[in-house]
Amino acid sequence: MLKCPARLAGVLVAAVTALVLLFPQVLAAREITDSAGRKVTVPDHVERVLAAGPPASVLMTILAPEKLVGWNRAPAPAELPYLPEVTRKLPVVGRLTGRGNTANLETVVAAKPDLIVDFGTMSDTYVSLADRTQSQTNIPYVLVDGRFANSIQALTLLGTALGVPERAQMLAAKMQSVFDRVDAVLRAVPEGARPHVYLARRPTGLETSYRGSLNTEIIERAGGNNVVDTGPLQGGLVNVSLEQVLAWNPDTIITTDAAFAAQAPAAAGWRDVDAVKKKRVFLSPHLPYGWIDEPPSLNRTLGLLWLGRIFFPDRYPGNMRAETREFYKLFYQVELTDAQLDTLFEASGGSN
Repeated sequence: MLKCPARLAGVLVAAVTALVLLFPQVLAAREITDSAGRKVTVPDHVERVLAAGPPASVLMTILAPEKLVGWNRAPAPAELPYLPEVTRKLPVVGRLTGRGNTANLETVVAAKPDLIVDFGTMSDTYVSLADRTQSQTNIPYVLVDGRFANSIQALTLLGTALGVPERAQMLAAKMQSVFDRVDAVLRAVPEGARPHVYLARRPTGLETSYRGSLNTEIIERAGGNNVVDTGPLQGGLVNVSLEQVLAWNPDTIITTDAAFAAQAPAAAGWRDVDAVKKKRVFLSPHLPYGWIDEPPSLNRTLGLLWLGRIFFPDRYPGNMRAETREFYKLFYQVELTDAQLDTLFEASGGSN
């Protein structure tokens, strides 16, 4: 048996140590399968994550905020107190996906992430972007299915990839309890007793979304019948006319825009819609993220209970303020004050 001289052994040890320091992801890595079926090799220890777009940013803020390297956009001052403290001074790195993508490959590399995460639609466009970015930067890029129905699987997948399975399991258990509660209510509500709902976006209220889209699935999951039926643009945002809204004549309007909520009761045309006549126009709370949309991520979990109380007020016992306080403590790791709760619910028109 050949013996290795002491000097050579020392050189080998030093070389291996240097490789570990320079390329830890190569020497300590594992393969996972993401939601698009892609095999991705990720480091055993992921400490820095770049979120490709807003839905992924929310997911990271909830699951592992200490690993987030930066924001897609700078949070507004009003949003900061509702975010985990560890994230409040993060730099802006831009976004790779969606409208107005602002991050280029140089920005991505300069952020030095161990992993890039996208959360949302699993389409050929996003798969192509992930493959191209991963090839050009040599940074692993994981795609996570953003459909609300798959939230538990999303938490499990990313919790494993990030090395935080215990927190992922805790959040998943809470989400499952919310789903079970909603399902119990819906089993007892006949289809004919469910509200006909229109989602009003932007100050005009005339941007909305078809049934089954990421933007309205939370409304449908809570038991609302989206009046914007499926059609050739199924699954996407769409601009409609006021005449179309009048023809649908929803009995409930959910809006994400404060300007629309304020002007709808007196606006010509809108005041003839059944929902406006009945004073059933509800503005979604939005700090630090919208409860219904904007962006469509796990922030919608609390919106499910908020909508449930709007749709079926007699079937949801308990106090929405108390549930909100509990949710923010668990999901955002923020202890809300009474004043912060007041800010969340003011002008929403929903049950609190």
